[in-house]
Amino acid sequence: MSITYQPKKKKRKKAHGFLKRKKTKTGRKILARRKRKKRKRLTV
Repeated sequence: MSITYQPKKKKRKKAHGFLKRKKTKTGRKILARRKRKKRKRLTV
């Protein structure tokens, strides 16, 4: 059995980071939704 999850901080930020979310229309929607929910952390 192979180990599938090998975390990399840079890749994680690039995929799900705040700036990435800000860039797209849907990403901004996600941020807004999470803000509404009073999330402590909006992104990674």
